[in-house]
Amino acid sequence: MSEEINMIISEFKQSNEKSLNFLVSELRKIRTGKATPDMLDSVSVDYYGNPTPLTQVANIGTLDARTLTVQPWEKSMLDECLKGIINANLGLTPQNNGEMLIINIPMLTEERRLQLVKMAKAEGENTKVSIRNNRKDAMDFIKELKNDGLSEDEVKKVEDEIQEITNNYVKKVDEFLVIKEKDVMTI
Repeated sequence: MSEEINMIISEFKQSNEKSLNFLVSELRKIRTGKATPDMLDSVSVDYYGNPTPLTQVANIGTLDARTLTVQPWEKSMLDECLKGIINANLGLTPQNNGEMLIINIPMLTEERRLQLVKMAKAEGENTKVSIRNNRKDAMDFIKELKNDGLSEDEVKKVEDEIQEITNNYVKKVDEFLVIKEKDVMTI
């Protein structure tokens, strides 16, 4: 039985890690007014008929805290990169200087910052729901083991462990949200 319990707890932790990793990737997409190459992770371009991530056809860098540069490895891809960024609907307007694209990141208004914080909190809440669903699934497996003869003491011990793990993951979500909110609200 303890092998099954260890497997349940291991799968529970893996599911929560996936939820946490997804949250981190979603929070990265919420821009903070600072230029980071991550802002263009969702952009794909038409590379000889195939949709390809921008990062695979160009070098993305930062000139300063508010300026991104996109320099395609093939000069002929400059217009495709421009189209890809515009079509990604990120609210960014690249300028083509013939060698590379220069993207100025506009300052965020207070209202927009508050919207971004609200979006981040919504993502955090979705992650917490996912973690709670993972907990429910793990608890259901434990109840099945109880029906198969697992003792009451063992059931209680494992349920407490699952709840403690859940609390730790929810705490991590809150920590990520505090960091993101501070990042978004910092001018």
